Amino acid sequence: MDQALEPAAEDQIELLFPIPLMRSPNLLSQELREAAIGAIRADKVETNLRSEQLFHTTIANPLDSNLFREIAMLATPKLVDFGYMLFGERLNWTVKEMWTNMLEPGGSQAMHSHANSFISGVFYLTPSHPGSRTVFIRPPGGFEYSFRHHTRSAAMGPFNAGKYMLPEADPGDLVLFPSYLYHEVPRNQGDQRITIAFNAIPDRLDCWGYEIKFST
Repeated sequence: MDQALEPAAEDQIELLFPIPLMRSPNLLSQELREAAIGAIRADKVETNLRSEQLFHTTIANPLDSNLFREIAMLATPKLVDFGYMLFGERLNWTVKEMWTNMLEPGGSQAMHSHANSFISGVFYLTPSHPGSRTVFIRPPGGFEYSFRHHTRSAAMGPFNAGKYMLPEADPGDLVLFPSYLYHEVPRNQGDQRITIAFNAIPDRLDCWGYEIKFST
């Protein structure tokens, strides 16, 4: 926390209802990253509707691809851990869909969130320029005041900042976040940036006997 935002020694600050985000460094081996990059560059891609420098492969079930299946298996234990923070129990998680993103120099990805899932994730396959890492955005709406105090001298911290940029996004890293959390990628100031994104769901959610089951 910025020193200017630190409370007095006798005061206590509680992090009320924080939004978790987990980064698992170097989860993908170099061999698997290179195999994925080669397969992605050889696959059929579609142009993003909002950026002509952003391309995607078709959304696919990981079970339909040996490569995606292997990557999804690496993510599953992390999903169980992250899901425990969201729901307080180690549930059975399934990666229900995966796709790839190729962001060319000068391209960007508009603000968006992921529907019909609970945890979303991004595997980084290539280096990201420091100014072009994934940016997470404070959820619009909610119960906050409608006023802001953003000046050149104001200290930004987790309680007043509107955006959060990943401090690191190295090849092989996995980042998990709640699917409702809006995010974007600023204009790519570096080389081609390749990532694999996915959505995951638990097998069930139970609220005192009112159970909902999910399937892919």
